Amino acid sequence: MNSEKTLVQGRSAIVVGASLSGLMTSLALARAGLEVTLLERSARKSRTGAALPVAEGLLGRLTGQPETGQQSVPSGAQAWTDIHAALRDAVVADARIDFRAPVLVTSVGEDRRSAWVSADGGEVLRADLLVGADGHRSVVRVSVSPDTPDAEFSGYVIWLGLVDESAISSPAWPSDLAILYEGDYCLNAYYLPGEDGSTFTGERRLGWGWYDAGHNELLRRSGVVKGNVVQRSMRPDDMPDSLFKDLARAARHFWPDPWREAILDCLSRRSIIGTPIGEYMPDRLVTERICLVGDAAHLPSPMTGSGFSASAEDAMALGDAIERCDDLGEALRRYEDRRLQAAQGLVRSGRSFSRSFAPRGAAQ
Repeated sequence: MNSEKTLVQGRSAIVVGASLSGLMTSLALARAGLEVTLLERSARKSRTGAALPVAEGLLGRLTGQPETGQQSVPSGAQAWTDIHAALRDAVVADARIDFRAPVLVTSVGEDRRSAWVSADGGEVLRADLLVGADGHRSVVRVSVSPDTPDAEFSGYVIWLGLVDESAISSPAWPSDLAILYEGDYCLNAYYLPGEDGSTFTGERRLGWGWYDAGHNELLRRSGVVKGNVVQRSMRPDDMPDSLFKDLARAARHFWPDPWREAILDCLSRRSIIGTPIGEYMPDRLVTERICLVGDAAHLPSPMTGSGFSASAEDAMALGDAIERCDDLGEALRRYEDRRLQAAQGLVRSGRSFSRSFAPRGAAQ
């Protein structure tokens, strides 16, 4: 049965997507005084092996509150899952945020009075502001940029894995990060704190991201890339035995220990995911009542190393604009003025890498 609910008028927002950008934006808007409804289509999130650089005091900047105990995001390189868990805990603890999952948003819209989302169960939610934080295949982006709604496949995939250092017998790498190139491959490998936060040798985790421009036919055959559009990540159940054998053979040939041993460990456990790389260059970020943040707004190659920090800047810029300006339309224009050019520059930088790494890989 269809139902329609109007949220608190005057200071209300709907945020679609509870990945990192959606969590950060919800916190920033709540700090600005809005009542936030955060909608997420998945019951759980997982990014095996992904790592991100985190600025000191990030959560405090988003919430305006000191970071203590579990309500904290440690600075430095951190596992994606750890950052997500800390941000999610902060969202759940915030009385201004109503976090709902799983909720699949099927369409969005706006008029002079409000913005709205329609969910797959027939429910319609309305608020003053609608934020698209729903990633590279954003439903909300279609309303902001209907002529260019899709991110484009860049011609390569990143395989991601994570393993406890205690499971690795090889001596430690002399630095916390390795960036290695071989043929159609590039390996970013890094040490991360252990699950308990320890950074002592032997108690850490080894994460790795393996950029691969040689398996595009498999990506299209499995349906994770259709035409020139990335559909989803590739999970172990999608991966044929031949892929694990190919990657293991290449790892033994190209990569030094301890990264070789870490990769082989993950492959033996089938504990990897593959994310085809898409890129999106924005021409705008807002309409009258709808705006985009994070990967929905601008999708650079992860080789820029700045996607997460850009998403955090989006969240804080939007919250700041809303807090400082009573007129919503003017606040969104200020947000776009502050973030659009920087976002375009970031995507442009990633494209330069993609064109050099996979010059023919995106061809259909």
